[in-house]
Amino acid sequence: MSSSLLVRKRKRAHADPGAPETLSVELSSLPETQAGPVLASFPSLIPPKNTAFKCYIHEEDEGRDFSKRRSTIAGETETVEFSGSQGGSDGPSSRYFVALRQPGSSKLILQPAPIYSISRQVKVLKGFKSAEPSAADRIHARNVLGETFGTKKAKQAIRAHERNKVDVSAMEGVAGVLQDRIEEGTENLPTKEEAVDSANASRLIPPYDVDAQQPEDIYPLHNIIPEQEWAAMDSILHRLKSAGSDQARVRLLPNSRSDWIRQHLMLAYSVPKPNSKVVKMLIYASALIAFRGVAGRNVPDRTAVLEKLSPAPETVVDGILSRFTETARGSTRAQMTSENDTKLLTYLFALCLKVDDFARTRRVNALFKSLGCTIGKLSQQDLKRLGLPDIAASNKRAILKAPLTFPKPR
Repeated sequence: MSSSLLVRKRKRAHADPGAPETLSVELSSLPETQAGPVLASFPSLIPPKNTAFKCYIHEEDEGRDFSKRRSTIAGETETVEFSGSQGGSDGPSSRYFVALRQPGSSKLILQPAPIYSISRQVKVLKGFKSAEPSAADRIHARNVLGETFGTKKAKQAIRAHERNKVDVSAMEGVAGVLQDRIEEGTENLPTKEEAVDSANASRLIPPYDVDAQQPEDIYPLHNIIPEQEWAAMDSILHRLKSAGSDQARVRLLPNSRSDWIRQHLMLAYSVPKPNSKVVKMLIYASALIAFRGVAGRNVPDRTAVLEKLSPAPETVVDGILSRFTETARGSTRAQMTSENDTKLLTYLFALCLKVDDFARTRRVNALFKSLGCTIGKLSQQDLKRLGLPDIAASNKRAILKAPLTFPKPR
């Protein structure tokens, strides 16, 4: 429904008796939802006047005022596509009107109209994507700038870089040959399983059973102390049993300075029937400690070693010399290398684990870990099994558990 907004008098430069002297301004009587004229802004390129445009309205905006709908207009020529959108708004914003007047009429009709900013797209460039410059292009451009405007030092750096550049195309003809040679050179390499087995075999530790289910079975006793040497220590065992005191027993050992051996020997003879197996392991551990103390880099001759390790039997001394020393080519003198020393310590620590029921006070962690031990605190169950007080739970110990697991190589 139309309504009169404003009536103004118009003054003309040349009076015309037949023309009306007033002009009334009214809003359009068209329904607000009906499509009407639109305003378009062409910032860059104006299409020909005969270019047809269509208006497309969002479905969810059906029923709203035409000037407030979200809509798009589009048109095209043979070479260019034009399109523009307007988002529509219910809030306060600028509103545009188109003024319409029929010739000879005294009414000026104002029709609300949305405004579109039109963009254009050249059809032949529609699917074109500009290529990103490669790293080589950037380096080339930088070098050109450096050669033109760079300092003398910068130009020298550019030329040095060009001289050191590798021509990849020159390698295309020999790539296949290189691949064949690599395959030939690697076909004899060990598999992962073979590499693990080789690494385990070269460990400086006593022979072990990787499939053992109990800690005591991981390092069999006679893999540490051969049976012949084990039997030879019975002579010392009888002398220890007949000794009158703990101090006398300690003096009968090859080494009497170890607090650990002294404490365990006293503990072993604190019961009416000592465990002969534990005592013989202590005797052998004492012999290893004594040998390590006298060997050094250059091992004394056999007679001197027998004297230093007395009363250890000759069988035990000969076994220690054969396992933990080596003779250089062209020499008759035994030597104890760092590998021999490490091997002796791991044999000694394996005995310590057996004596301590596979929970050893933490010392020399790397060697205990090489035996497959973990370093940690004892649980209440372990404390009860070992007969230790609760305060011992605060100390970390080397613990051997089955199945055996070695530390992974770094």
